[in-house]
Parts: sequence; C-alpha cells; structure tokens
Amino acid sequence: MSARQIAALAVPAFLALIVEPLFLLADTAIVGHLGTVPLAGLGVASAALLTGVNVFVFLAYGTTALVARRMGAGQESEALAGGVDGIWLSIVLGAVTAIVVGTCAEPICRLFGASDATVDQAVIYLRISAIGIPGMLVILAATGVLRGLLDTRTPLIAATIGFAVNIALNYLLVYPAGLGIAGSAWGTVIAQTGMGIGLGLVVAQQARAKGARLTPHPAGVLTSATSGVPLLVRTLALRGALLLDTWLSAGVSTVVLAANQVSMTVFSFMAFALDALAIAAQTMTGRALGAGDRSGARQLTRILTWWGLGLGFALAVLLAATHTVLPVLFTNDRHLQQTLGAALLVLAVLLPVCGVVFVLDGVLIGAGDGRALAWLQVLVLLGYAPVVIALRARAHELAGLGDSTAMVIVWLAFGWFLVLRCIGLGLRARSDHWLVTGS
Repeated sequence: MSARQIAALAVPAFLALIVEPLFLLADTAIVGHLGTVPLAGLGVASAALLTGVNVFVFLAYGTTALVARRMGAGQESEALAGGVDGIWLSIVLGAVTAIVVGTCAEPICRLFGASDATVDQAVIYLRISAIGIPGMLVILAATGVLRGLLDTRTPLIAATIGFAVNIALNYLLVYPAGLGIAGSAWGTVIAQTGMGIGLGLVVAQQARAKGARLTPHPAGVLTSATSGVPLLVRTLALRGALLLDTWLSAGVSTVVLAANQVSMTVFSFMAFALDALAIAAQTMTGRALGAGDRSGARQLTRILTWWGLGLGFALAVLLAATHTVLPVLFTNDRHLQQTLGAALLVLAVLLPVCGVVFVLDGVLIGAGDGRALAWLQVLVLLGYAPVVIALRARAHELAGLGDSTAMVIVWLAFGWFLVLRCIGLGLRARSDHWLVTGS
C-alpha cells in the first residue's frame, strides 16, 4: 500500500471536500455582512438543513464501500448496478425530505430557542434551500459510486464548477438583486441541483459502458436502504451532537450563536480536509477486504492514522496563526470578531484529535462495520448530552461570564464529544472484528 496510491485518491478528494464546505463559507461570508441577526439565522437554518441532508450520508459512504468491495472481487457490472440503485434511492429520499423540511421549516427553526428575528431569517433560508435537497442527495450517492471506482477527480471538477456558480449567484442575488438571505439560498439551490444532474449523468455513462442496468431494481434499492440503516443511526447520533451544540449556543446569546455558526463552518472546512484521508481509507479498505487482504487493510489503517494525526497538527498550527485574521472575513462587528477568535483557538487544539477520528471512521466504514459504528456513536452521544444539558441549564451564568468565555466553554464541551469518539473508534480499530473479507 504505497504513499503514491493513497495520495492519488486523497489529494483530489481533499480538494473536492474542501470545496464543499466553501459553499457554506461563501454563504456565511456574504450573509455575515448583512448583519448579526441574518448570520445567526443562517446558523439555525444551516444546522437544520445539514441535518436533513447529512443523515443520508450513508448514500455516499455505504455506496463507496459496496462498489469498492465488488470491484475488489472483480464484479464490475454488479458494482455499478449497486451504485445506480443507490442513486435512485437518493432521489426518492431527497423528494420526501424536501417536502418535510419545506413544510415544517418554521417549527424546525423554533426548536433552537433563538430570538423571533433570528427565526424569521432562518425560515426564509430553510424553505428555499429545501428545494435543493434532492440534488444534494444525488451528489452524495453519485460521488460514492465514483469513489468506489477510484475516481476522485470527477467529483473535484463538479465541486469546483459548482462553487464558482454558487458564489457568483449568491453575491448577485443577495446584493445587486437585493434578495437578502433568500438570494443566498437560491444561489446554493441552483448550484447544488446542477452538480447533482452532472454527476448523475457521469455515473450513468460508466454504468452503460460496463453493461450495468440503469433502471431501478426494487430489490437492489431495498438492499441499499436496509444496508444503510446502521450508518443512518450513526449519522443521526453525530448530527444530534451538532444540534446540541447549536442549541447550547442559542441559549447563551445571539452573539455566541453567530460565532458558533462561523466557527462550526470553519470546523466543517477543516474536517472535510481531514476527511480526504478517510475517503482513501474507505475505498482502499473496501478493495483490500473484498480481495481478501486482511494484512493490507491493517497496514493501511496504521499508515493513515499517522497521516491523520500529522495533518491535524499542521491544520492546528495554521488555524492558530490566523485566528485573529479569519473573523474579519465574516463580520465587521468587533465584539463578534473577538468571540469568534476565542472559539477558533480552542478548535485549533482539537484538530489533531479530529485527524485520528476521521481516519478511523473511514476505515471502519470502508470495512462495512456499520453496526459497530452505530452503537459506538450512540454511546458517545449519551456521554456528551448530559454535559450540554447541564451547561444549557446555566446559560444565563455563561452569558454573565462574557461572550468570549462562554464560547470557549461551548467548544470545550464539544471537544469532550470528540475525545470520546476518538477513544471508541481507537478501541474498535485495535480489534479484529471488522476485518471481514469477501464481496
């Protein structure tokens, strides 16, 4: 398992993955200059929207593992047929989710306990953004297929074009067109939908070339759905932790909520960068185990864990060096800049832990160890939730300490969640239970 092979997958995946959070970074930067209330509203809406989309991340992860295993076993046509079924499933799930999120936008946003003005802005963004959910889920499924085929360049091209379109439309619709936060939502919907159509067509072309069917197969779609349940549980528990973080921030103050939105966006950017190694881990672990190579899978785990730790340290140094510069890009409010700077320093300390967490998560997903991941993530959530609930009960006391201090405490609580996750994944990876071979 050479470094060149890992880099050939990880580098394009890294570039594609850091483009994805740039969608939200662009939205945040453009909306941030509308004022603190619209920025806080974006924080609530994006937390809800990302939850509605990312609970279905198994469409990418599960499809990558399935396609990679079948390719490793030499079953090319079956691999692409399984990927096509995953895309059909994404269309169905996307349509249902869009209807639910769009219809229930206001009650969903009110769950966070933010101010009425913040909720009003959040509802506007969420209702419009719901239209783009089917495209977002197709992107997940199609990207998973291509990664399983060892193609991380095509998703990079799609993400780059999509980001360019997104940032141009957002600026034009928010400012010259005067649509405010609604313009940001429409720009993202158009860009994401276009990306979904483009990637879907690429997968269809690959399937046709290998003689795989393009029509949905009920049994195959059902298999994709049922096999994704453990990863769905895992993702729901993960999203639950992120929602608890937003809920805690909303209870302290609007400034803390706005700063948390930006710092979580930066966290997503850094996390996706680290996740490039996890993508390589998913694909190469699946292929190794599909071909019956247990020792190769174990060796890959060791190599990528060290890579994850090293990249985490490198990103930590970069973030610490720029923690006073980055806030200026998102807001003109000096007080909000100071609060955000404090959050970014804590995040910098946590990034090496994130590097290990993301790699081990990718290895176990690639191995198809979904049930263990589901139980592990639920247990971690149960260890994190009491801390958040206790802090929320003392939200007024946290507010009295000042926004910067409160923001540090919020991020330290989230750090506890990351440490618990690292311990659990490490213990599972040390065992042999996930080293199951075959297609």
